[in-house]
Amino acid sequence: MERKRVYITVKTYPTISGKYAELVCTAGMLEDGSWVRLYPIPFRKLDFERKYKKYSWVELDVEKNISDSRIESYRPLNLDKMTIIEEPKLNNRKIDWEYRKKIVLGNKKIYTNMEELVSKAKNATVSLAVFKPTKITDFVIEETAREWDKNKLKLLEAEANQLKLFQTPEEAKREFSVVDKVPYKFSYKIEDDTGKASRMMIEDWEIGMLYFNCLRRADNDEKAAVEKVRQKYMDEFTQKDLYLFLGTTKQFHYVAPNPFVIVGVFYPPKEPIIKQMTLF
Repeated sequence: MERKRVYITVKTYPTISGKYAELVCTAGMLEDGSWVRLYPIPFRKLDFERKYKKYSWVELDVEKNISDSRIESYRPLNLDKMTIIEEPKLNNRKIDWEYRKKIVLGNKKIYTNMEELVSKAKNATVSLAVFKPTKITDFVIEETAREWDKNKLKLLEAEANQLKLFQTPEEAKREFSVVDKVPYKFSYKIEDDTGKASRMMIEDWEIGMLYFNCLRRADNDEKAAVEKVRQKYMDEFTQKDLYLFLGTTKQFHYVAPNPFVIVGVFYPPKEPIIKQMTLF
């Protein structure tokens, strides 16, 4: 066991696991710039003071996850002792992009070639990366299952019923609070520095919450909600200095032609262009 200080950059949308219940895959960067993946974390069951936000510094006990061969994977321990060292840094109440860029981009490789990145994944040297696409060509929206797997939900319900022996009804209800499932899949179509095209699913917490926020504001009009999501990711983010946080899935790391999915987007504003004037 060791204690690590991690700058949180990735929180995926919660998934339902028959083994671990409702979980969030978290990833971030150590002070030396190296990546670390933290799994499993039952995020919504954490005490309020331990519910970390993206771009916070946290400190926690971890051990190498021996059931996961990916080099950056660690298992969190003693979550009741996890501490938030620093909340997301602001500058005059606005996002301090320079601070974030220094950590995210400052001392690690920024990939621009997908073939290079996939090759390193297959050689077991990389499973998390910062990627700079040369071009975003499309944002794809697809309908998917609207409900969680019923068998997994039954396992969770049985677990919650057992816990009622030791908890109040209110505590048991919180234990079995299941996050809403997003009924759509969202993907970017991108090109790398060779023009190679890839289609990559986005599994970020932000895109799931954005969808439900838009749905609420649109009075449950799903068509309007997904259009607002598209506008955010395709019209707004592509005008920024856009980077992608990519991560492989454990199941497909060694078998998929491209095992990476987008686990986060990083979108600082573009640097202003300083026009040089020549005097004659």
